[in-house]
Amino acid sequence: MTRNAFVSLAIASVLIFSAGCATTSKSSAKPADKAPATPAVERADQPWQRKGEGVEKRNTAFNERVKQGHADVIFIGDSITQGWEGFGKANWDKYYGKRNAVNLGISGDRTQHVLWRLSNGNLKRIKPKLAVIMIGTNNLGNSPEEDIAGGIGGIVKMLRTKKPKTKILLLAIFPREEKPGEIRAKLGRINQQIAKLDDGKHVFFLDIGPKFTQPDGSLSKDIMPDFLHLSEKGYEIWAQAIEPKVAELMGDKPVQ
Repeated sequence: MTRNAFVSLAIASVLIFSAGCATTSKSSAKPADKAPATPAVERADQPWQRKGEGVEKRNTAFNERVKQGHADVIFIGDSITQGWEGFGKANWDKYYGKRNAVNLGISGDRTQHVLWRLSNGNLKRIKPKLAVIMIGTNNLGNSPEEDIAGGIGGIVKMLRTKKPKTKILLLAIFPREEKPGEIRAKLGRINQQIAKLDDGKHVFFLDIGPKFTQPDGSLSKDIMPDFLHLSEKGYEIWAQAIEPKVAELMGDKPVQ
């Protein structure tokens, strides 16, 4: 064997050995640990599933009810809306008993929870003529004003997408606290933002807050016993205040 041939053979052997080592090293290397997932952040303008036996049981009941269809008007909200089944029952029966109404209110819900519910079964198989929305008060201590308004806007947008023929009566967030203060001011700013969602065709904004307050702006316990939730009289005021618009949007006669 010539000197040149010997050198070439030696180089080739080294290359083959190196490649083999690289392959072995690569195949035997442990995969890198995956970076931990970034925890999801609960935001007022993003869907979020709310856990809890009572919440989930009520939500399941909603989904079973809407599967039956025959819902001409739906009420979407939190404990204040759920309260139609309590102090508001007499007025619910009077104004909505013959309108195939469905109460989709869950105590403690925030805008993000409603967004999740509406995209996970609460709207299946129904074609309501009207959706009445009043939501947002539970977000006040947890979310920026723009996110709360964005969450309400997201609910309206979802309804418009999923149920384009449904008219929407969007109510201003009701006043709370005994007397006007920073909370009321914050509510006012949010209500100003969501009022812009009114397009005069599909979405209609209505602020009935002044119906609940005294001339000096205070709330009385006979209307809101805890300055947040409504009494029977409070639900009567609510029903009477929206009835002309409800009848107009549903195309029927106002309940007297």
